[in-house]
Amino acid sequence: MIEESTLKQQFGDGIWISEFRDNRRVVVSAEQVHHLLAHLKNQLGFDFLVDITAVDYLEYENSTDRFGVVYCLLNMQTGERLVVKTFVNDPNPSLPTVYSLWRGSDWMEREVYDMFGITFTGHPDLRRILSPDEFSSYPLRKDYPLKGRGERHNFPVITRAES
Repeated sequence: MIEESTLKQQFGDGIWISEFRDNRRVVVSAEQVHHLLAHLKNQLGFDFLVDITAVDYLEYENSTDRFGVVYCLLNMQTGERLVVKTFVNDPNPSLPTVYSLWRGSDWMEREVYDMFGITFTGHPDLRRILSPDEFSSYPLRKDYPLKGRGERHNFPVITRAES
């Protein structure tokens, strides 16, 4: 079990811990997120990165940040789960990669990059994974139009027989 006082001692007041229905969440600054994740893996046994995703807080009431990046972790020995959240902003939302900690983050970070435009510095192969290379937008951003910006007219039509 993670002790709040221990994390506060190590990371200062830049960390916030909450619990709701047996789900623990740690919110940390973007500058400290890599250090915290390394500590959670190496010292506290959170050896499995379950997922990385992002949330666009554009037009959310009282939101001061544009994007939240969420890391879902699991301690395989104890079964304890933990959500670590940090925030990044435009014009160039960026975080350090966690590829050196969890090799499985490779495609997860690429998906967040492809859908939200958040870059992960130090990533060995950060390129689109779901969208074509020619696609220049980020479809899960709140300011992306529901019907797109007309960029699909350039994509070749693939019939069922060709797929």
